[in-house]
Amino acid sequence: MKQSRLGNSAVVVSEICMGTMNFGKQCDKKESFRIMDKAVDAGIDFFDTAEVYPVPASADAVGLTEQWVGDWLTGRDRESLIIATKVAGAAHGWWNPPLRGGKAALDTHNIRRAVEGSLKRLKTDYLDLYQVHWPDHGMRIEETLEGLDEMVKEGKIRVIGTSNEDSYGLMKSLWASDVTGYRRFDTIQNNFSINNRRFEDELSEVCRRENVSLLPYSPLAGGVLSGKYNEGNRPEGARFSSYLSSDQPRQMKMAQRFVNEKCLITAERMIKIAEAADMHVITLATAWSKQHDFVASTIVGASHEDQLDPIIAAADVTLSDEVMQAIDKVSAEYPYPMN
Repeated sequence: MKQSRLGNSAVVVSEICMGTMNFGKQCDKKESFRIMDKAVDAGIDFFDTAEVYPVPASADAVGLTEQWVGDWLTGRDRESLIIATKVAGAAHGWWNPPLRGGKAALDTHNIRRAVEGSLKRLKTDYLDLYQVHWPDHGMRIEETLEGLDEMVKEGKIRVIGTSNEDSYGLMKSLWASDVTGYRRFDTIQNNFSINNRRFEDELSEVCRRENVSLLPYSPLAGGVLSGKYNEGNRPEGARFSSYLSSDQPRQMKMAQRFVNEKCLITAERMIKIAEAADMHVITLATAWSKQHDFVASTIVGASHEDQLDPIIAAADVTLSDEVMQAIDKVSAEYPYPMN
């Protein structure tokens, strides 16, 4: 599998990254291990997790995914794998994560607590990539960078990144690092797929000019691009099947953003494009994601090992100009289907 550099760092990773968000809710420990084993066998050496996983987060399960990944790592060649995790964003923002007594923040104190907790659960003495899960634009970015920089100097973190960030926030943080000398963000992890191309509007140019690598998550648009929600289907065990019937406003709103008429029409059109190109639509969507110059590694997810087959197939696929143009034509007809 091809390798890519994270920003200007020394860290090089496989162009497909194994996400672990589902481990603990949508699949059990044995299946999680099978998924990670299959990923490694396919040449994937990059794994992404977070202290609040699995999703949807709950107080009784916070940290469980990291624990399972740590158990899986035990006895393996740690140096051969790139492990990424995240510190939860501020509690007073759009959502209050159920950890640190409901007082999570992005200051030096919380970052240290979060790093030490993740290291313990992952059963390792260092993290290859440590990311801010979501930003807090109301606080001084310098304090967040100071906390992360301390962890780098102590050898607990190699590279730092941000996630769910906008152009202003990314540029502000990079400027602050340049002024203070604190470690710079080398990566940004944002939602990016054929159904959500907003990253191309501004952030892609920031990444190109500042050499920050995108680690796109949800390349299948939450599984919608697979077509499994088309024709009114609600697959058992699928995340949005439960979200669409949830009494939680946040989950319902998220499901409606991902599973709406325009998104489903786009998925239907992608299936036809994939069939004409003689490939699975999941392969098409994954290949499209990694076929951008600002992308270092595309984060994929699975709740069963068999789901990895069409994803792994994308490693050897470069979409033709004709296929890329066909995708662009649909995007022009249905711009921003996720609103």
